[in-house]
Amino acid sequence: MQVDLNDLDKYFVKSDLIPAIAVDVNTKQVLMLAYMNKESLRKTLETGYTWYWSRSRQELWNKGATSGHLQKVVSIFADCDDDTLLVNVEQTGNACHTGSYTCFFKQIYGKPEMK
Repeated sequence: MQVDLNDLDKYFVKSDLIPAIAVDVNTKQVLMLAYMNKESLRKTLETGYTWYWSRSRQELWNKGATSGHLQKVVSIFADCDDDTLLVNVEQTGNACHTGSYTCFFKQIYGKPEMK
């Protein structure tokens, strides 16, 4: 199933940007949280690879375009309110710009094995 590219407005009713949580489809590990606007969601759906909106640079970015650490989209789910996306990806290389596989490597609470 794929959403109609002309029907993306419903995801941007509350804001021009929505959170997109990238999850490795094989390991089920949360890789990163980024933001999408309507254009980046459209490009993601059209290309099959993740595109996000950089809030710091104020521009679109194709995840992995310069590093080679691409995210091939397997599926995308919207939450119950249509204001957050869960993006299941096949991750090539590391997801985090620090070189870590996931952006969530700084544990601040709980048992060491909890992630």
